[in-house]
Amino acid sequence: MKPSPHWPPGLPRHLGLPQTSLYENLAISARRYPSRPATLYYGGELTYAQLDAQALALAGFLQQRCGVARGDRVALFMQNCPQFVVALYAILRADAVVVPVNSMNRLEEVRHIVRDSGARTALVAQELAPELLPLKGDLLEHVVVATYSDYIDLGTDLPLPDVVSLPREPIDGAVAWVDTLAENFAPSAHLAGPGDLAMMPYTSGTTGHPKGCLHTHRSVMHTAVAGPEWCFAPKDIVVLANLPMFHVTGLQNGVNTPVYRGNTIVVMTRWDRRCAAMLIERHRAGAWTAIPTMLMDFLAQDLSAHDLSSMHILTGGGAAMPKAVAERIRELWGLDYVEGYGLSETMAPTHLNPVHRPKPQCLGLPIFDTDARVLDPQTLEELPPGEVGEIVTCGPQVMLGYHGRPGDDRETFVEIDGKRFLRTGDLAYVDEEGYFFMVDRLKRMINASGFKIWPAEVEALLYGHPAVQEACVIGTRDPHRGESAKAVVVLREGHDASEADIIEWARGHMAAYKVPHAIEFRTALPRSATGKVQWRALQEAEDGRTS
Repeated sequence: MKPSPHWPPGLPRHLGLPQTSLYENLAISARRYPSRPATLYYGGELTYAQLDAQALALAGFLQQRCGVARGDRVALFMQNCPQFVVALYAILRADAVVVPVNSMNRLEEVRHIVRDSGARTALVAQELAPELLPLKGDLLEHVVVATYSDYIDLGTDLPLPDVVSLPREPIDGAVAWVDTLAENFAPSAHLAGPGDLAMMPYTSGTTGHPKGCLHTHRSVMHTAVAGPEWCFAPKDIVVLANLPMFHVTGLQNGVNTPVYRGNTIVVMTRWDRRCAAMLIERHRAGAWTAIPTMLMDFLAQDLSAHDLSSMHILTGGGAAMPKAVAERIRELWGLDYVEGYGLSETMAPTHLNPVHRPKPQCLGLPIFDTDARVLDPQTLEELPPGEVGEIVTCGPQVMLGYHGRPGDDRETFVEIDGKRFLRTGDLAYVDEEGYFFMVDRLKRMINASGFKIWPAEVEALLYGHPAVQEACVIGTRDPHRGESAKAVVVLREGHDASEADIIEWARGHMAAYKVPHAIEFRTALPRSATGKVQWRALQEAEDGRTS
């Protein structure tokens, strides 16, 4: 495919990356800007010097008290908070691998990730500890518990989420975060380099089991450095971070990119539109990555009393931005919402719209050093502009592969012109100017406000309900989330359960965004001649009812 004629003016096609570990980004920023706030958190402040000092102390604790060695996996299970940032860089400084865990996951989901990754040490937030501590002794040897309120100003006038104001409590079987720092251990020499493993974010797969994506310091570095270059971000811009840091988009845009640049990160633990407006005004935030549903909610409030003129860059993805909302954003800030596209397998973006010429409801152009094409999913032949096929991508941000899943790797990667391409499973077309447009998903996936729900994973969890004999999960249209999960269920003989019973049970056994919003009961599920459940027939019937 020919390069687009609308490449951002003045930018090279190749991006030179630091040949260092991710931790070095923090070390350098701490030397350059020691007194600059690294994080601002509900009235609390952590400077870059303090952030680095705490990361070093925690890295020393991980090595000397927990026995964490080079290449070991360490689970990181927190909502957005300064401790997440400290923990991230402490694990990297200890030459270990960060395993970020979705903060909405419940015990069985956490168990799978801890077991699959091989993590023996976990850093967890206090309110999430009940979903992890049952694993202590069996799978986990060491648990450190952080309390959000240790890092806030209790006298702040900002609206506080309930979990943020919880006082610190001793927890059996775990070490308090403040105690690990008080030990003030010095870590051993830092050995990790660009080619070492750095992170293992988990993405759910069509097999129903989340898979760990193996990312090196180099692959994470690429998108951390690329984003601000592509968007021409001012050097000292303040970043509002409220997308989940456990997810690659929030992790890169809200943590790794600003730390690399020495920017101040304004951290929100939970979304609150009034608080977001107060923070933008108070700290003169200029960069914000947000999903469309978040911006819809933000714009639904009265903003006339707030000075929001500092906003300079507004980016996002996960779902197409409605035209009417994009127009309201332009009226408020005079900005275009810059949409992008990426995966956990690519550590966030492979595509971004050029800020000088974005297109609405568009994935954008392949970024620096990234070769993306649209192929026929069956023949793997490249398709001409306008024809719909599967996106495949090759670039320095692409993962090495899935942890312990060579079979999935063989299905996911394909060699073309001597290069190794990732098959994304997403269907799109390219227009005559080289812009990519999403059409559908080749894989069986439900997109709820940007969160990916894999039906097989939800089905596997539903089978844990004593009354469920069979379940098939499909997508149903949702006016707020775009899509939600719906379960078509066959009950066991002699068992009874209502729609409310199953939904309530699901809330206790899976992340909130995965919980089915509707249950349809049937006496049997449609099957093919080979006995496979015909989920496509159920999906088509649902689409017909809600169209």
